[in-house]
Amino acid sequence: MTKKLDGKVAVITGGTSGIGLATARRFASEGARVVLTGRRQAELDAAVAAVPGAVGVRVDSSSLAGLDELFARVKQEHGRIDVLFANAGGGSMLPLGQITEEHYADIFDRNVKGVLFTVQKALPLLSRGASVIVTGSTAATTGTPAFSVYGASKAALRSFVRSWILDVKELGIRINLLSPGPTRTP
Repeated sequence: MTKKLDGKVAVITGGTSGIGLATARRFASEGARVVLTGRRQAELDAAVAAVPGAVGVRVDSSSLAGLDELFARVKQEHGRIDVLFANAGGGSMLPLGQITEEHYADIFDRNVKGVLFTVQKALPLLSRGASVIVTGSTAATTGTPAFSVYGASKAALRSFVRSWILDVKELGIRINLLSPGPTRTP
């Protein structure tokens, strides 16, 4: 029986735990050739071991040079991307009176800058009919105490995706934003 992703190349940023790792396992079970990214080598190695046939690339998605290296490797080894899951990101809780410039920059670098440039730098490799999935959050539309910076970063992604859909429609690329609620991750 043919699997849904047989022979497809799937790149998953933030693939070492939680939603990213679960998605990588599922994509691999459906026949995809999976490329995972993560910032920490030990976690990346463990994720690669847990996903049959996966390849791991250590990269911080907020680093443009790192993204260039990632996509150069994907181009060399696979020549294209059929599914891009821009999942890397994260956040921590601080109430309004305690938010620092560093807190703001860290969250926006990971969640906004990282996703923007992940998708942009992947564009030349995205095949016609490719799918781009961006991890948003219900925090983008629902207020949460001490989570305002994170929620704002995910709201930015909602706005990006609404415009990117129009930017890439002539290329035959689909872009969707998933907005999961609270998810237990390590």
